[in-house]
Amino acid sequence: MPETTMRHGTVSRAENATPGKTQAAGSDCGTGDPCAVPELSQAVHDFLKALAGPGRQQIMLLFAHGAELSVGQVAERAGIGQSTASQQLALLRRGGIVTSRRDGKEVLYRGDRERVTRTLADLHTYLNFCC
Repeated sequence: MPETTMRHGTVSRAENATPGKTQAAGSDCGTGDPCAVPELSQAVHDFLKALAGPGRQQIMLLFAHGAELSVGQVAERAGIGQSTASQQLALLRRGGIVTSRRDGKEVLYRGDRERVTRTLADLHTYLNFCC
C-alpha cells in the first residue's frame, strides 16, 4: 500500500476505503475498527496555494459580480504587467478559482463559483473531521 506522510504521523491508503479518505495506521477512532480519515485532494492544495498570494487575492476581487476579463484588462486594473497577470491567472485557474474561455484570439477569465463551492465543501469536510 502506498503511504502518505502527514504532519502528525503516517497514514496508509486503505484498499477498500472511500476515495479521498485514508486509514490512520494503528487508529480505531474508539470503535475497534480502522478509522477512515479525510485526505485533502490535490485540488484543495492548489486552491489553498492560489488563495495564499495577496496579489492573487486582489486579482480575485476583479471578478466580482460575474465580471469576465482578458489578461490585458486584469493587468491594467491590477496595475501589474501582462506577463505577471498571466502567471497569476494560471495559478488561479489551476486552483479552481477562475475559469477561462477563448473568444476569437482573446482568452477571457471569470470566477468559477461551482468549483470554488465544491472545493470549499471538501475543505469543510476535512476541517470538521480534524477540528
